Amino acid sequence: MSGGAPVRSHGRLAVRPTGAAPRPLMEDATPVHAWRATALTIFPGLFPGPLAESLTGKALREGIWSIEALDMRLFARDKHRSVDGPPAGGGPGMVMRPDVVAAAIDAATAEGRDPRPVIHLSPRGRPFDQGMARALAAGPGVVLLCGRFEGVDQRVLDARRVLDVSIGDVVLTGGEIPAMAVMDAAVRLLPGVLGNAASVEEESFSSGLLEAPHYTRPQVWEGRAIPEVLLSGHHARVAEWRRSQAEAVTQERRPDLWRARLERDGDPAGGPERSDAQTSARHGGRDEDERP
Repeated sequence: MSGGAPVRSHGRLAVRPTGAAPRPLMEDATPVHAWRATALTIFPGLFPGPLAESLTGKALREGIWSIEALDMRLFARDKHRSVDGPPAGGGPGMVMRPDVVAAAIDAATAEGRDPRPVIHLSPRGRPFDQGMARALAAGPGVVLLCGRFEGVDQRVLDARRVLDVSIGDVVLTGGEIPAMAVMDAAVRLLPGVLGNAASVEEESFSSGLLEAPHYTRPQVWEGRAIPEVLLSGHHARVAEWRRSQAEAVTQERRPDLWRARLERDGDPAGGPERSDAQTSARHGGRDEDERP
């Protein structure tokens, strides 16, 4: 989608064109205290996308958060609305121009007066994690620069103090899908979005551990039974089992997280090896990797 107007959705799902030129972000009736997300993109029609569904969509309609997709082609300086140029020094692909990107960032942030951080989604960035999601959710919102082509001119990233953030060691065609992942991770932490606040506290990474495996009806499925402890009604035993499972799966699948936890909290067991209690906690259940 090129040459279109910014797509806006301020606490509701309706999206509509707003004219031929960009306008200040808060000109419409966005709730004053809504968490605000702005995506700088050359494909504004991709938003809100999946964020319009499920709990994030409900929160959007209720005005808990708002989203704006700002078309960076509106800030191009030629009749073709070009946003890229050949890389200095030669090489394949194209690079997003600093003047175009800077104009888009300045429009989104009221030339730096907006307190929201500006994040560039890039495989070169620091890893996005649950701690960053919590920090974003605690603030006023975020501006997300969705790169395309070979990347963005480094000068504008430095000049506008843009933070490079990566959602994983993988290269995608653009930053829009990573931007949605960042928004989703932060929005679900906003007060009033999740129906059960305990879900946030018990999920993966919240305590530095991966989650324990989950089970539901039927009690026996294809010969595989729910672990007996989960059917015992003994809340303390269930909590202990889940804790042991979380520790075991973290040691096995994410030794980096386990080492960081040991460095932070120490190791009362005397080492990173799985304890007998953690091993026996698997009785009656199977590791997720063993599921068909």
